[in-house]
Amino acid sequence: MSQVLVVDDDPHLREVLRYALSRAGHTVREAPDGKEALRLFKLQPADLVVLDVVMPELDGIETCRALRQHSAVPIVFLSSRDEELDRVLGLEMGGDDYLTKPFSTRELVARVKAVLRRAEMRTPSDPALKYGRIRLDPSTHRVHVDAAEIVLTVTEFNLLRALMAHPGRVYTREQLTDLAYGDGYHVSERTLDSHIRRIRQKFREHALDPVETVHGLGYRLGTA
Repeated sequence: MSQVLVVDDDPHLREVLRYALSRAGHTVREAPDGKEALRLFKLQPADLVVLDVVMPELDGIETCRALRQHSAVPIVFLSSRDEELDRVLGLEMGGDDYLTKPFSTRELVARVKAVLRRAEMRTPSDPALKYGRIRLDPSTHRVHVDAAEIVLTVTEFNLLRALMAHPGRVYTREQLTDLAYGDGYHVSERTLDSHIRRIRQKFREHALDPVETVHGLGYRLGTA
């Protein structure tokens, strides 16, 4: 049974989401703002966080930034604004998915299920992958450059694993979406590009760029 932390300043919406997610088999905890969410997460980490963007005390973007300092927990953002810039910013901060209010509880439950399924796309029998200085271990969901660990979100991890599984192969955006999200799951090219940019940012701190853009085609594994 997965534990979901719902973070939103609207008590009515929290109640609706708690009911829908509980009916889907999840254990749900609630927080009215980012500060309380961080406190609860520190006491007991969740398997997934549903995180509103606009909140008092500490907004969703800053809460996500704080979580990403020490955790790769899957995060689904909620927002009342349908600005593409907001979606891209949320994803680049480390979000795994994004829903715009108003939305149906059925859609949210489906998104949560999909993100959790991506998080479980690893088994202890999956072999570790190594490319240059990079080592990726699917069984522990850890990535290292030499001895330093790189904390990746579920989506970032699945994208890098797909690229490392076949060094030199060029993947179209559609192919990478299927591998990272699952067949039939639709995300925009901007969303996928945001995840790729964030992977690059994390590795550039170690003087690496593991993803190469093949203009007009897609991406392949870069220099490691």
